[in-house]
Amino acid sequence: MFQKKIYPEVHILEKKIPENNYVLQFDGCSKGNPGLAGAGAVIYKNGKELWCDSLFVSERATNNQAEYAALILGLKAAIELQITELHVEGDSALVIRQINGEYNVHSNNLLELYEAAKQLHPEFKTITFTHIYRDKNKRADELANSAVQRLHPITDIL
Repeated sequence: MFQKKIYPEVHILEKKIPENNYVLQFDGCSKGNPGLAGAGAVIYKNGKELWCDSLFVSERATNNQAEYAALILGLKAAIELQITELHVEGDSALVIRQINGEYNVHSNNLLELYEAAKQLHPEFKTITFTHIYRDKNKRADELANSAVQRLHPITDIL
């Protein structure tokens, strides 16, 4: 006999989280633009920090140069860690759009850095790039700023 269901069946699908979900976040800073510049990058595995580093870029670099330096720093680390599938996030819309081929690189200052970053892509089975807002990129920003402060404490600048 046919039974009428009062409540429809609910099927809860278990969301599978990829076993190795790697995300690289990068950021660059320039105090003066151009000025003292630093780069920072962090790699997360399944949402937990796996690796981070920062470097002093130059005493006279633009913010965009520092952003590319941070991207290259992170990509090289991912290669060393033998990560083959990577999602990259950065708060520089210019760098993300240039890497994704949406914008051309017109600046000679950036062309060499752009090419260096693009040459690393074949090392990955899959790689994607997404723009994120600054508030979602705090750790990489902190690392970039710490690189400048380590080499040039605020007392040296004042």
